[in-house]
Amino acid sequence: MHKTTVISLALAVTAALAAPVALAQVAKVNGVTIPQSRSDALVREALAQDRQDNPELRNLVKQRLIESEVLAQEAVKLGLNKNPEVSTQLELARQTVLIRAYVNDVAKRNPPTEEALRKAYEQNKDQPAASEYKARHILVATEAEAKTLITQINGGADFAKLAAEKSRDEGSKGQGGELGWSPVNSYVRPFAEAMVQLKKGAMTATPVQSQFGWHIIRLDDKRPLSFEALKPQLQQFVQQESVQKAIADLRARAKVE
Repeated sequence: MHKTTVISLALAVTAALAAPVALAQVAKVNGVTIPQSRSDALVREALAQDRQDNPELRNLVKQRLIESEVLAQEAVKLGLNKNPEVSTQLELARQTVLIRAYVNDVAKRNPPTEEALRKAYEQNKDQPAASEYKARHILVATEAEAKTLITQINGGADFAKLAAEKSRDEGSKGQGGELGWSPVNSYVRPFAEAMVQLKKGAMTATPVQSQFGWHIIRLDDKRPLSFEALKPQLQQFVQQESVQKAIADLRARAKVE
């Protein structure tokens, strides 16, 4: 390559590097640029909520950003940003964003170790949310009918036989009311709250009402969920502990007057 060509090329590259980089933008509103990064952030939020990434979504985000910029500019023009209450809300919003960023940074810098996850599993495996239950039930329409059946069972009647004959739950009555092994969050709240209070082999002393009717519940067995099944929750738990420790350390070192 000719020497003058090399010099020209070098000068061109230097000039290009020295020139200001044009940031990608969504639009410009009254001379104010809306950066592409703002659109990307909103798209990520939408995708996290199971929205589909497509041109329609991106156009909706663009229109929302333009409208937001128009409104924000008008608010500033009217001096609303100088309103003490508005200023306080802006500062609180700023703090919220910074706190979220700090928490995410702590979690990122402190990934849970296998040892920490195993320790958390041993500490929590007997908790209701970390267990699965083998229960059976009889579902009827009225409290009075449920109380009658409880009296019959306490008098020696067979739970499974009554479930097959009386239960309105078509999915379980054929198995004597048996529901199989399931974690506690598989059940509606009133059912779950009553079930976790039972000892193995015990039955609810009074009927339990849910949106489906009145339940008579018997707990046949209980066991901890496996480590692998709980691993996602354990990771969140350990990371939350890391964040809480970091916050406590900061509070302890802070000079508060």
